[in-house]
Amino acid sequence: MPNIRNFCIIAHIDHGKSTLADRLLEYTGTISSREMKEQILDDMELERERGITIKAKAVRMNYTAKNGEKYVLNLIDTPGHVDFTYEVSRALAACEGAILVIDATQGVEAQTLANTMLAKNAKLKIVPVINKIDLPTADIDSAYEQMKEGLDVDAEPILASAKEGIGIGEIVDSIIANIPPAIVVKEEPLSALIFDSFYDSYRGVIVIIRVFGGRIRKNMKVKFVASDVEHEALEVGYMKIKMVESDELSSGDVGYVVAGIKDIRDIKIGDTITESINPTKHPHEGYKEINPFVFAGLYPNSASGYDGLKMALEKLKLSDSSLVYFPETSVALGFGFRCGFLGSLHLEIVKERLEREFGLNLLVTAPNVVYKVKTRDSIIAIDNPARFPNNADIGEIWEPYVKATIICPIEYLGAMLELCQKRRGKQISMRYMNTKITVLKYHMPLAEIIVGFYDALKSVSKGYASFDYKHVGHQQGDLVKLEIMINTEVVDAFTIIAHKDKIQTVAHYLTEKLRSIIPRHMFEIPIQAKVNNKIIARETISAMRKDVLAKCYGGDISRKRKLLEKQKEGKRKMRQFGRVEIPPEAFVAVLGIED
Repeated sequence: MPNIRNFCIIAHIDHGKSTLADRLLEYTGTISSREMKEQILDDMELERERGITIKAKAVRMNYTAKNGEKYVLNLIDTPGHVDFTYEVSRALAACEGAILVIDATQGVEAQTLANTMLAKNAKLKIVPVINKIDLPTADIDSAYEQMKEGLDVDAEPILASAKEGIGIGEIVDSIIANIPPAIVVKEEPLSALIFDSFYDSYRGVIVIIRVFGGRIRKNMKVKFVASDVEHEALEVGYMKIKMVESDELSSGDVGYVVAGIKDIRDIKIGDTITESINPTKHPHEGYKEINPFVFAGLYPNSASGYDGLKMALEKLKLSDSSLVYFPETSVALGFGFRCGFLGSLHLEIVKERLEREFGLNLLVTAPNVVYKVKTRDSIIAIDNPARFPNNADIGEIWEPYVKATIICPIEYLGAMLELCQKRRGKQISMRYMNTKITVLKYHMPLAEIIVGFYDALKSVSKGYASFDYKHVGHQQGDLVKLEIMINTEVVDAFTIIAHKDKIQTVAHYLTEKLRSIIPRHMFEIPIQAKVNNKIIARETISAMRKDVLAKCYGGDISRKRKLLEKQKEGKRKMRQFGRVEIPPEAFVAVLGIED
């Protein structure tokens, strides 16, 4: 039995995780140079377009050391963006060690700090790597200093350039020398952790597992502990870019299981697989249930697309377990789903994947957070602004707050402080990592950062600042509900919750934007913004006028007046009974409020 090392690569976004994974695959001979392409583990079209990792990917590498010793290296490449932290935490649970990558040109950034803390909490052995040392702007001494002081990592870092292939051998040697080998307990009952899954049209649900005890063989009867269902393991194997079938997976291995699972609800990420006739007494405790922080409505463009959207969400949930959804109905948009996300990028990625992978055409309502409202009778949680109670029934409103960590160069400090103050942030601390870099910590309302904040942060810092946040509960806020009425009818999809100081600006922006987007009809359309039954902004779309006098040649003026009066009466009835067609782009207008 060869020695097994299970490890993942963690870093801030764009610090070179996927490129390092490419070099490791080449160095160990897992993939030939003919088959090689950049970011080979990022097989999703969206990942390659954006240059970011969205899904954690597992791959097995067989390696023979210079002394002839054989090793199995199980690598998991993880995402770097804060919205996909749950992917990282799931990968860490399947590993004994982590390669921590730090960009020599950027130094320690916010997500580097967050991922290092996750790895330490999971008690993993950390192998630090300072990457991109070949670039002219690389500052190795500064990156080393930030790593020692900011991350409290004592191990000597390996200097590398994943792009040029520098230091790859040293990294592999360090993995073997420093990361603890997987503990092999083959004689124990089967205990395997499900840390990922995906759907195959022909074979059903395929689960990715880490075996902690015992072994799983082809045709073995297995039981899923949490869902309490039994299946037969039709195929087992490991991931080597492609799926490679094997006779069994034993303790310490990472691989996949095909069990002909057609009912998607049988699978729960974090569940334990065990043998039916000899179940384990120590199932994995499972992953901590994650609460979504940002909610938005997803609706098909036509009523016939509802079933397709429902099936697509069920399949997407398998590969993205942090997604939460439940049915809802909108007066304006019909039947759809209220979906919960970990952030605005997560929302954007899910929408893109649904449209590309499942061929859907979707409308997305403005993202919002979960508020807590104290009424006369109780305290209720509200994830949809349209369900907010009347103002007379509200005692207090609490909104979710986050503790934001911003790392930026000192020359942009003034602009950063101004941005955070504008977004209702309260400064907790400010410290200098060295003479060039400062670390800011703020308490901020989550509602202020889910739309436009990340773009604004990159804009004021010319791309040099980094940002990470974690949730710290709810705080009382001076918030009001803004409703938009089109032709005297409230359109629930445009309802938003905003701070009292900003409500007037938001109302004027929305009414003006909708006036420019909604096409003219045969009747006049008033667009009104309402707060507590008081109109605070109004715009009017003027009616199109048909020339009813075109065929009226000469004659008495009373004849012309009669035609005009008849037209006026018709328009009055139209306005009373007519339906205003709202184009899809009008619902996107709400997303641009912060811009």
